[in-house]
Amino acid sequence: MVIPPPVRPPRITNYLKPYVLKMHFTNKYVSAQVIHAPTATVASAASSQEKTLRSSMDSTRDVAAAGKIGKILGERLLLKDIPAVAIHLKREQRYHGKVKAVIDSLREVGVKLL
Repeated sequence: MVIPPPVRPPRITNYLKPYVLKMHFTNKYVSAQVIHAPTATVASAASSQEKTLRSSMDSTRDVAAAGKIGKILGERLLLKDIPAVAIHLKREQRYHGKVKAVIDSLREVGVKLL
């Protein structure tokens, strides 16, 4: 007789924080993306590498560029009816400088942070 494995309920974190904000900073560019955690797909993204954004920015790597990327990402999220996101920071990332600029500009646009 074969005993089937126990049925486990789906992880609660998939329901509490389905959209996660991840940021990446290099010496030349700033990029941020929101990932749908249960399906592991990118829901929306913004980067200072985009040709349409590069012409309107003085620098593609400073705090002002990070704020502009956060604002554009927030507007794209609201267009897709995503009202709230959770934040995933890497170990070396602190709530300071570029990280703070992206998060604060998301708040200003109207996206709630979990």
